[in-house]
Amino acid sequence: MKYLFAAAVLVTTAFAGMSAAEAAGGCGPGWHRGPYGGCVRNRGPVVVAPGPAVVVRPPVVVERPVVVAPRVRACPYGFAWRYGRCRPI
Repeated sequence: MKYLFAAAVLVTTAFAGMSAAEAAGGCGPGWHRGPYGGCVRNRGPVVVAPGPAVVVRPPVVVERPVVVAPRVRACPYGFAWRYGRCRPI
């Protein structure tokens, strides 16, 4: 019974050691998940240069101008706008 328990512990630790692929989204070392869920190769190391603190400014909101156009009642040829709808002439 001791040997069976020891074998179970070894198998469990072996599976726990294979979790490196899970950290990369299941794609494996050197790969990551892309925007559509497929595996994409990593391009290289990411280097971030130190710089000044990032200042986040609020976005500039520009409202669209209001355009007022007259309503045009367009009826097909042979019809005229009368009493709220197109009526035959």
